[in-house]
Amino acid sequence: MHERTKFRLHSHDVPYGSGSGQQSVTGFPTVDDSNSYWIVRPVLDSSAKQGDTIKSGTMIRLQHTRTRRWLHSHLHASPISGNLEVSCFGEDGESDTGDYWRLEIEGSGKTWRQDQRIRLQHVDTGGYLHSHDKKYSRIAGGQQEVCGVREKRADNVWLAAEGVYLPITESK
Repeated sequence: MHERTKFRLHSHDVPYGSGSGQQSVTGFPTVDDSNSYWIVRPVLDSSAKQGDTIKSGTMIRLQHTRTRRWLHSHLHASPISGNLEVSCFGEDGESDTGDYWRLEIEGSGKTWRQDQRIRLQHVDTGGYLHSHDKKYSRIAGGQQEVCGVREKRADNVWLAAEGVYLPITESK
């Protein structure tokens, strides 16, 4: 969830009409929409298991649960603000470095926990996952633009709000 606007990171199988033409990513105001659910996947650690802790600085991928595509960014201009476009791309077995995001935990925490303030920095472009109050006029539901910006701003902060969180178990 975008901290300032309380909109959820959202996608559905609707392509952008400009830029990359890939699956669009928006901010959505409703809490209980299944198009706002994402699975956090590792990038480099093939030994990572479901429920493992994720430390600040870790590279991750976010997979959209409904369409199985990856949260992606590149140098195409975003439709409203002209910043970096954020889209969904690929499938289960199709992913590239455009899907890699570095987790930055805000504050003193070293591992990602529910309701902890985070930033996601796109590895290829350096852009931070960002949103703002600018809404699409042709999309139902008052959805707002999600894009990437190259500097840290107050509008780059996100929270893991609703979802399934697996307990951390200690190895014996």
